[in-house]
Amino acid sequence: MRGLPFSAKLETGRRLALLGRRPTSQANLRRKSSVNKDLICIMNFIDLPAVKTAQGVVRLPGSKSISNRILLLAALADGFTDIRDLLLSDDTARMLDALGGLGVGIVQADGNHYCIRGVAGRFPLRFPVGEADLFLGNAGTAFRPLTAILALAQGNYRLSGVPRMHERPIGDLVDALRQLGADITYLDKEGFPPLQIKPARIHPNAITVKGDVSSQFLTGLLMALPLSASVAGEKPSITVVGELISQPYIELTIALMARFGVKVERDEWRRFTLRAGQSYRSPGEIFVEGDASSASYFLAAGVIGTGPVRVEGIGQGSLQGDLRFVDVLQEMGADIRLGNNWIEARAPRSGYLRPVNLDCNHIPDAAMTLAVAALFARGTTILRNIASWRVKETDRLAAMAKELRKLGASVEEGRDFLRITPPAGGLIAHSAIDTYEDHRMAMCFSLASLGAAVRINNPDCVSKTFPDYFEKFASVVQA
Repeated sequence: MRGLPFSAKLETGRRLALLGRRPTSQANLRRKSSVNKDLICIMNFIDLPAVKTAQGVVRLPGSKSISNRILLLAALADGFTDIRDLLLSDDTARMLDALGGLGVGIVQADGNHYCIRGVAGRFPLRFPVGEADLFLGNAGTAFRPLTAILALAQGNYRLSGVPRMHERPIGDLVDALRQLGADITYLDKEGFPPLQIKPARIHPNAITVKGDVSSQFLTGLLMALPLSASVAGEKPSITVVGELISQPYIELTIALMARFGVKVERDEWRRFTLRAGQSYRSPGEIFVEGDASSASYFLAAGVIGTGPVRVEGIGQGSLQGDLRFVDVLQEMGADIRLGNNWIEARAPRSGYLRPVNLDCNHIPDAAMTLAVAALFARGTTILRNIASWRVKETDRLAAMAKELRKLGASVEEGRDFLRITPPAGGLIAHSAIDTYEDHRMAMCFSLASLGAAVRINNPDCVSKTFPDYFEKFASVVQA
């Protein structure tokens, strides 16, 4: 393919060929001068050469899950909130645009530092802008919680997204909100976005919600709960029906709500209650820790490619459930070390990775990294309880199975599991991996380059959560 490539001469003479059509910003690449490669980038696909080792240090971007939760909580709070180390990506841009469209005061002080003036949300909730058409892309961490919040606001709001967002179910959340009296209409297919929300008479009620499709439904309801009651003695509650998937994300939501002054009581993972009279208050200043899901790619690279690879911005005591990924790496034989703000990964001392048979309910995003790491294990890896993959940015279960097979793996795909056996003769070189406009598919399959040269199609989809991912990856791998 021909185009107008550019080259940024960096620290060493080795070349990582990144070829395609649409040029990225040369200035942006040069700004990341820690990448010790020559890079030729034109973004329709990226050819990653075969590399043998991975060593180095990576500073992680802020967590997407934490960033969008904090932005919404700050918007609802009483007072000004200084947010440091916010992730700058497509998903957080969608949340910032939506909050700005609702009249929330937002100032970008410097880079990743934002100041939010909250609307002092109380029952009944009103935003400065009472009518708005909000486009939320494919950002589930924005669409689902905002649906819950705006359903309790006294305004007229239309919520829409990209075509894939309109294929992701939201009916269970809408059903739960209607139990509070919310007026929500589907504008196309029943149970799916886009949505029209109108003012309604909201009344505190004990509501139920299914927990087996997306934890974002419960996150949205929990964040809206303080806005549904104001009378002393009222104690609104949420009961989860069926299995609650991705429990660590609910733990994260509850912990961040507590930082903003609202305490949620829970009975196991079935019932969640809140005392009336609580309201969100700004903590003043709050920091976004590094993204644990993003850490998984570099930690896996360190384990597959000798290491050590150190990620900074996250460590022991993290709020994020995907930190448990390091426990799985240790189970596979990896040498893992943790500090307060860093994690380091090295290859197993035995010289090989052990396969695992894992229930992935607690690490649904990081489990995708395990699927590609399984290509380097000695035996068959089984990833279970991953049905939620099917309603993400793409049907990740089907997509992962298809792309792993391109590399020579034997893959059995079930309703909620994958059984992955690596190819006996090594990975098939120069496979072209499709990413389905899914950022995690692109980042996961970069790890295949530790076994063979690989092409990643549509790599710019990483802008959803990690815009400079391939530069960071290039900085730690060596041929």
